[in-house]
Amino acid sequence: MAKIRARVPLNVGVGSKIPAEILSFDGLNSNKEHVAIIFQCADKQQGAPLVRMHSECLTGDVFHSSRCDCGEQLEETIQKMGEQGGILLYLRQEGRGIGLYNKLDAYELQSQGMNTYEANNHLGFADDLRTFEDAADMLKALGVSTIRLITNNPKKIKDIQSYGIELEAVVGTEAHLKDGNKMYLKAKVSHGKHKLQLN
Repeated sequence: MAKIRARVPLNVGVGSKIPAEILSFDGLNSNKEHVAIIFQCADKQQGAPLVRMHSECLTGDVFHSSRCDCGEQLEETIQKMGEQGGILLYLRQEGRGIGLYNKLDAYELQSQGMNTYEANNHLGFADDLRTFEDAADMLKALGVSTIRLITNNPKKIKDIQSYGIELEAVVGTEAHLKDGNKMYLKAKVSHGKHKLQLN
């Protein structure tokens, strides 16, 4: 069951505020504290809402780590939803599901030359431990069964469809290439089959 906890302004860019609602949920299978952030648009959009399933990344989302593109993808999504409306599902599954401390260990292995998938495997984990069943349940609790999904990741597309959510469209994000994440993005493309255009 979805519960509205607060209405908050999200700061995007300089001096820009986007109104949003943050919702919490009861009864999710994982018992994790996922939230949905609902962006309203002045001009109501027709058709399926934009949705992004964004897995928590403390290092990227908050501290702007140069190792990944998570923070930039989150900011791009917020900007887009501020203009078009949408639902941001912020999922508490750090490091593709291995947790923050293990992700920091994986960072050290990446410093030694491993890519992000190799590092996870070296630590005894699969490539990606995330599940998107809770995300599907959150959408269903909100009365949403058809979406326009913001992602470059084919795993997210396959998983969310397997839980009964229909896709009207898939909307890609930009390739946020910066010093420190080139190897990470290349591994996403070559190993994870992400749909990214890297120049």
